[in-house]
Amino acid sequence: MNNNGTRDFDPEFSPGARNAIRVCLRIQPHEKVTLITDRATREIADSLIHEVEAVGAPYRAWVLEEIASRPLRNMPAVILDDLASSNVSLFVVQAQLHELGSRMQMTEVVNRHRIRHAHMVNINPQIMVEGMRADFLKVDEISTRVLELASAASHVRARTPAGTEIQAELSPNFRWLKTSGIISPEKWGNLPGGEVFTTPALVNGTFVVDGVVGDYLCARYGTLANEPLTLRIRNSRLTEVHSDNRELEDEFWAYTHADDNSDRVGEFAIGTNIDLQHVIGQILQDEKFPGVHIAFGNPYGEHTGADWYSSTHIDVVGTGFSIWLDDRQIMQDGKFLI
Repeated sequence: MNNNGTRDFDPEFSPGARNAIRVCLRIQPHEKVTLITDRATREIADSLIHEVEAVGAPYRAWVLEEIASRPLRNMPAVILDDLASSNVSLFVVQAQLHELGSRMQMTEVVNRHRIRHAHMVNINPQIMVEGMRADFLKVDEISTRVLELASAASHVRARTPAGTEIQAELSPNFRWLKTSGIISPEKWGNLPGGEVFTTPALVNGTFVVDGVVGDYLCARYGTLANEPLTLRIRNSRLTEVHSDNRELEDEFWAYTHADDNSDRVGEFAIGTNIDLQHVIGQILQDEKFPGVHIAFGNPYGEHTGADWYSSTHIDVVGTGFSIWLDDRQIMQDGKFLI
């Protein structure tokens, strides 16, 4: 991918791209930037590159298919080497089956070198003109309030009209983290941002997924409002999966049984992007929707302090949440009370 030259992109992407480069990442002219994209997401990547060029920062841009065949089993070494010398990075691609391992290789370099990293997996035009136009300073304010309350709590419970009734015990040994869209060297973040999360000590109950499921299943099934996925959880393990869509039911069960901890709840998160009005069937944006989402698999222990690992990680999103931290209610029917 050429670092110079004329690139055409939808000008409607520009406000979101400017938000990413100037507000979320705060790129400075002296900082080196690595941008990784693919052919399917090239136009969105070009809008981001345009803003990097406007800042005047040196950068290197990579198109995955020009370096290796997909799906990637490993992130190409030439990309990882370039990434290791950068201050800021962006990963702007569409997810493919079995690529989580290569993404983990990339984020390991990001963590080791404390790179300010924007993770934009499955970004699409709708997200660029909706979620990426959020007021991330405002999102950061509400995220900070949630973080303070959650960090002091010993348990959380949540319910929805669709039938979610879930309880989680929280451990002082596991940190809560904020990824509000304002990205720091301490923790890379998804864009659009807007969540506060931890690894729960123990989870029990029922979670009704009437929003969306993550990873490559997201593109396959979209929003689940009409065919929700009901999950039973006991002692933090997924014990039952039910849906009228048997293909989804079977695929989700298989995904969450790939290794010994794929069925274990590794993440309990509260979405905080209050500029989002509805679920769109796209995990990158929908997991930031105000409410609760959980994930099975990898607990991101390098950040939360969890002492176990999984090679998989899949998020599930519900809607219409009421949430209590200890005995304090912080959300009613999807609206924050704090």
